[in-house]
Amino acid sequence: MSTPTVPLEPVEVADGYRAGRTLPLRVELVRQLKRRRTLVMGAILALLPFVLVIAFAIGGTPDGGPDNNRVNLMDTATASGANFAAVNLFVSAGFLLVIPVALFCGDTVASEAGWSSLRYLLAAPVPRMRLLWSKLMVGLGLSLAAMVLLPVVALTVGTVAYGWGPLHIPTGGALDPGTAAQRLVVVVAYLFVSQLVTAGLAFWLSTRTDAPLGAVGGAVGLTIVGNVLDAVTALGDWRHFLPAHWQFAWADAIQPDPEWSGMIQGASVSVTYALVLFALAFRGFVRKDVVS
Repeated sequence: MSTPTVPLEPVEVADGYRAGRTLPLRVELVRQLKRRRTLVMGAILALLPFVLVIAFAIGGTPDGGPDNNRVNLMDTATASGANFAAVNLFVSAGFLLVIPVALFCGDTVASEAGWSSLRYLLAAPVPRMRLLWSKLMVGLGLSLAAMVLLPVVALTVGTVAYGWGPLHIPTGGALDPGTAAQRLVVVVAYLFVSQLVTAGLAFWLSTRTDAPLGAVGGAVGLTIVGNVLDAVTALGDWRHFLPAHWQFAWADAIQPDPEWSGMIQGASVSVTYALVLFALAFRGFVRKDVVS
């Protein structure tokens, strides 16, 4: 005998309520900008160029180290402001720039759960998809701002310390200041895309735990594991599927004749992983029983 179906009554919605207008991006952005970790992270990135200038002033002109016949980007750090900006990106791309991405994307949802305010946000009522979308966009926006802040400050500090001039390429040749500035924009854009994997890991973990440190630390730890695996040459071509394998492909953009194939492959790998992780985060959070 079939069970009779009961028609669902329409859900009453308060006058003026619009789900798409809850938790606006500007509100979430102001909330995140006021947090101490945002200010501290910005201060660290802004201070790095000053630290390097002092280090070069104390240590003298960079050289090739034990192998003086080998010339690398670090050797040209004091050639111009553009070179100094490129060196700042070089020394920070492997680890330092990973931290703000993991912090801004991994702390965002987990911190609300840790403060026991997540359920109150959802009861406002803020739709879950809207909440995640706002937090993800602000997290990615702050990550991009961090990556832009470092080269902008480095270019300014380097120009004051070493003068405005062409970007000298270690292998020979130079790029005029206008072209160098355009190439540095390309480098920053690629670094941001390459860090989307870390952002995806951090954001997914943030929806799975109530501990912000666990989400941030987990994303940073897995990124380090990727770097370690990439150093294992025995893996051969399997390393091409690791985002870490392409993290310095941006160096091809600061050549007289830029080579784009490495950056295209690296961006493809990063975006693919990131889309999967973002999808898992949204799918899991929509079905999650939020009690914190």
